Amino acid sequence: MSASTPRAAYLRGLRAALPFVIVVAPFGLLFGVVGTEAGLDIAQVMGFTVLVIAGASQFTALQLMADGAPTLIVVASALAVNLRMAMYSASLAPYLGQAPFWQRALAAYMNVDQTYALGHAEYEARPGMTPPERMAFFFGTATPIIPVWVGATAVGIWVGAALPPALGLDFAVPITFIALIAPALRTLAHVAAAVTSVVMAILLGFLPWNLWLLAAGLAAMIVGAEVERRMEARR
Repeated sequence: MSASTPRAAYLRGLRAALPFVIVVAPFGLLFGVVGTEAGLDIAQVMGFTVLVIAGASQFTALQLMADGAPTLIVVASALAVNLRMAMYSASLAPYLGQAPFWQRALAAYMNVDQTYALGHAEYEARPGMTPPERMAFFFGTATPIIPVWVGATAVGIWVGAALPPALGLDFAVPITFIALIAPALRTLAHVAAAVTSVVMAILLGFLPWNLWLLAAGLAAMIVGAEVERRMEARR
């Protein structure tokens, strides 16, 4: 039996997510700036951010739109980048599946890289957590992440080109994903998938419209799944 409470779990989640504000804020600022520079109006940029809440796929779609890629390619690329969300949801289902529907729906909306990584790590480290505590922790992680992402995008739209290029906001993109992915590379299958994606992205970088992204992601999933299958067979 867990000695915690939903309130305590919520506060733990809130505290755990606070460091990510350091990278989420410039990430959102950058999207606000880039979105307006690409020709989108305020409503379009903010609608993009509020409805999607997925920085990597937003930047991917925006770049392809600016390059004049066909709509099908834009949609397919954005979906491919966000395919990881489906895997996130499947991974969280055993922990959050008993929660009321409205809570699960809200968690699905807030299921981003940071909230997933923190939530899944917490649930594995504290197997005795009750369903209300798990959901409270998840909402705690989302409390600083989601508002900061949306608010930073709005600030990026407002300040626009006033931000000096020397500020280097684009550093937030790789740092965010390195911080999330590196601790998760705990098995041979994880490492194999990561290495495959990097190698394929480099080899196929010549493909137009970021099609290398689709190919690298698909190859990484295939290799990771196959390595996992062989490891299970050996056991």
